[in-house]
Amino acid sequence: MKHIAEDVQIGPDTTLGEFVVIESGAKIGKECQIGHHVVIHKDAEIADHVRIDAHSVVGKQPMRSKRSIFKDEKSLPPACIGSGCMIGAQVVVYAGCEVANNVLIADGAAVRENVSVGEYTIIGRNATVENFCTIGKKCKLETNCYITAYSELGDFCFIAPGVHTTNDNFLGRTEERFKHFKGVVVKRGGRIGGHAIILPGRTIGADAVVAAGAVVTKDVPDKVIVVGAPARYFRDVPEEQLLENQGWDTE
Repeated sequence: MKHIAEDVQIGPDTTLGEFVVIESGAKIGKECQIGHHVVIHKDAEIADHVRIDAHSVVGKQPMRSKRSIFKDEKSLPPACIGSGCMIGAQVVVYAGCEVANNVLIADGAAVRENVSVGEYTIIGRNATVENFCTIGKKCKLETNCYITAYSELGDFCFIAPGVHTTNDNFLGRTEERFKHFKGVVVKRGGRIGGHAIILPGRTIGADAVVAAGAVVTKDVPDKVIVVGAPARYFRDVPEEQLLENQGWDTE
């Protein structure tokens, strides 16, 4: 049993699992694999050669608590999934997302509204990318990492398992917080080790390294390693570790 709206466009050689729901206006390219119980919401666009595994949702509209600091959006653009993407089981990709070609979003991950994801990026199992984030190309966001709202990651960034980024120094108290509400920035080639914590508004410089378990309370300059809580300078990143010296395509 399936529910496919009459005006849905489905390309040749695309396969649909059981109990699939595809709403009005959706477009699905050729040679896609849509798993069992997948829901594709209104006007979503799925390019060619995309795989979406069981129980995943594409184009979900956001929910807003009555106390949410985010204003309701009257109309979000449809979710767009680029060609060659793979979306695992029980993934939720919200409306307003733009996912470039050849991205992998692993099982259980969530990508919120108004997020863009660059080509060949990997978003690991149970990772969360909150709303209004920009993720560059060829990044790796590992299992259980959390990218807070209004954050920006450049190309070739590495975010290890369990990393937490934050955007509210006031922890939900006082009106003052609205003046300072800000995500984090990780510049091109920045790397963050497992279970590190990045405080709101901090910038991790290009090719910089945040060691595992560090707590970043100040901006991190380019090409340095910081360690500890609070994080402090340890040494420069070795030359052979710099992105420019890897010998593979960094464009």
